[in-house]
Amino acid sequence: MVRFSREASNPTKSCKAMGADLRVHYKNTYETARAIKGLSLAVARKYLQDVCEKKRCIPFRKYVGTCGRTAQAKEFKLTQGRWPIKSAKVLLGLLKNAESNAEFKNLDTENLKIWHIAVHEAQQGRRRTYRAHGRIGPYCSCPCHVEMILQEDPEPVEAAKEDVKPKRFTKKQLAMRRLKIGGDK
Repeated sequence: MVRFSREASNPTKSCKAMGADLRVHYKNTYETARAIKGLSLAVARKYLQDVCEKKRCIPFRKYVGTCGRTAQAKEFKLTQGRWPIKSAKVLLGLLKNAESNAEFKNLDTENLKIWHIAVHEAQQGRRRTYRAHGRIGPYCSCPCHVEMILQEDPEPVEAAKEDVKPKRFTKKQLAMRRLKIGGDK
């Protein structure tokens, strides 16, 4: 059984979704998941659909080696970004699964936010490639595990009014204040 790396702070107001051994690149999925963390369900879905249509890009922050630049990354104050369509479609499927889990638990799907999302490397799929002089080299795939927890936004609570304590000044501070005002007149 696969466990989540984190538990929800309020299990009654949250729902989970997980994908194990997904045949998508780990690095692309990591960056895509990082881009949608903290977004609401509807906003994340719209964003990933825009990525699939190449209207908006996924900003690459960690795995940026040989990653090209695009003007669409200016939205995130970055220069490097890509459009990992396969990763976006997989995450869209997980969001759909999480939404149906939320409906099953009678949660308000319009009020859900992506509270936790994590991407872990899965065991590599090993194949072989044939090299010069009769040698054989590795030809591995890099699948991943994805887990997400969506939570309802807590309703804002007004802070309790605190007693305002009068400010206390030292004699030196009072003297400095008198000087700024213009002396004792």
